[in-house]
Order: sequence, then C-alpha cells, then structure tokens
Amino acid sequence: MWKAGLRWMFLIMGTMIGAGYASGREIWQFFGHESGLAIILFTVLFSICCYIIMKISYEKKTVHFLPLLETVLGKRIAAIYDIMLVFYLFSVTVVMLAGGGATLEAFSLPFWAGIAITVALLVLLFIWDLQGMVSINAFITPALVIGLITILLTYFIKDGQMFYIDWSKQNNWPAAFTFTALNIMPLVAVLAAIGKEIKRKGEIWIASIGSGLILGGISFIYNEILTEISSDIALYEIPLFAILKNNHNMVLVIMSIILWSAIYTTAATGVVGLASRFRKKMEIPLWSIALLILLIMVPFTTFGFSTLIAVLYPLYGLLNLYLLASLLLYPITNKNFDK
Repeated sequence: MWKAGLRWMFLIMGTMIGAGYASGREIWQFFGHESGLAIILFTVLFSICCYIIMKISYEKKTVHFLPLLETVLGKRIAAIYDIMLVFYLFSVTVVMLAGGGATLEAFSLPFWAGIAITVALLVLLFIWDLQGMVSINAFITPALVIGLITILLTYFIKDGQMFYIDWSKQNNWPAAFTFTALNIMPLVAVLAAIGKEIKRKGEIWIASIGSGLILGGISFIYNEILTEISSDIALYEIPLFAILKNNHNMVLVIMSIILWSAIYTTAATGVVGLASRFRKKMEIPLWSIALLILLIMVPFTTFGFSTLIAVLYPLYGLLNLYLLASLLLYPITNKNFDK
C-alpha cells in the first residue's frame, strides 16, 4: 500500500511541479506579498481535491477524465468542461514546450533545438504506454523535489532571515482558491487516467496528504524568498535564476537540468491527458497519438514562456473555480461518498 501510495504521490507532484511552478513564475503570479495564509489554505484545499478525485476515479475505475467530470458536474456541464480541459491541456503543454526551449538555451542550444529535443523524448516515453509515465515520475520527481528544496534552503541559510507569517497582513488569501483551481485541471486529467490502477483506499490517503504537505512547504519557502528579492524578478524570464544569480555556474547548470525535468514531466502529463481522452477514437499506438499532438502544438510555442503563463494561468484559475467548488461540495451532496 505504501509503495503504491508513494508512486501516486510522486505522480501528483510531477503533475504539479512544472515549468511554471519550478521556475517560480507561477508562484509569483498568484502569491507574493501577504500570502502565508493563502499557501496554508492551498495546502488543505489541494489535499482534499486530490483525495476526492482519486476516490471517484478508484470507484469508477476510470481510464480518462470524462466519466469523472460527468460524476462531479453532470453530463451537460461536463461536456463544456470536456472541451475546456482539452484546450487547457493543449495550451499548458505548449507552455511546457516553450519552457523546455528556453531552459535548454542555458546550454547554448537554439530555442527550436530545445523544443525538438523535448518533443522527441516525450514521444519516446509513450512507447511504454502509461507505464512509462508512471515510471519516469517515480524516478525524476524525487530528484526534482530534493534539488528544488536544496536550492531554496541553501539560499535561506545564506540569507540568515527567519520566515514568519504576519497574521495582520494576509489580504491575498483568496489566491488560494484560484491557485488550487488552476491546478485542478491537470490533476483531473492524470488521476482519472490511472483510476483503474488504484487498488486500495489507503493509497489515496498517502498520495493526497503527502503531496499536499510537501507542495505546501515548498510553496511557502519559495514564495518567501521571491518576496525578499522581488525587485530583481522583473529582470529574469525565470525567477528561479534571480535566486541563483550569485551562485557558481555549475549550480546554474544543475538547476537548469532540474527545471527542464519539471517541464518534461508536466508536458508528459498534458500529453497523457489528451492521448487518453482520444485513444478510443484513434486505433493507433499511444506514442503515435502523442507525436501527432506535439506536432500540432509546436507552432504555438512562439508566444514565449512568461507571456503564456501571465495570460493563460490566471484565466484558467478563474474558469476552474466552478469545478473546484463542485469537487469540494461533492462529498457533502453525495452521502455515499465515504462508504
């Protein structure tokens, strides 16, 4: 049970920690000053949502997200969100591809070459079907989390300042709802795809609580550091590099690799969500569907990484508030949920 629970926990975290999150751009977009309470609320909301999504997926033995949406929203509204989720996964994966190209520029590769490498490795991943996705998260995500925590704590120790929450200045607490809502879509897409693979309810508890606590802790530390260096963030496409600006070049190289890994796992999340949705309609291998989807996405990467995040992420956060509310109310309106 613990082994499976941790595997799903890493899958959730790999879904969450993408280019926007690992780079700091997404955290700064939603949080920033006066956000300690917002991050605590996010931790609670995120864990609850993961639990509800996984439990419904487990009970329905789902293989893609539409049955879960129909259960939570009803068929009519689910049809609208079905289209929205497809567009969301498409556009966010475009953001990941753009981030992949931008990150590999640190290794003196052209932007388009970075995108081509990312696409090729994504297609390769799906040769092993869904198992490739689960396996790569079990390997990359722990390294990604450890690397990110190490960078943040190293800065924290060098800086010597203590983090604390001033409860009289927490006006940004509503951001918890839009930030959680933003991340609901990919969670629905990925966790619904593995519903039939969940064997016990204990796995759900481990994955949902564990991922919420770890992501909440990282988010708080990350946001506090970004708040301290807020005057420098505007100078960088990727805020994380503002934290690393005084470090040795080798640290920058290592963090670039970690950042690209985050982009890769989240791009894989978007592709698996889309591919699993259309798989029954296309009688071809999963890797072929992935290749077709990625080739359609590539031209849209010209908009740029930070521009896409600044425009699309807040918009999706607002649109997903209804889905978030429906998920949170589902256990209350359905008496058989906890049985």
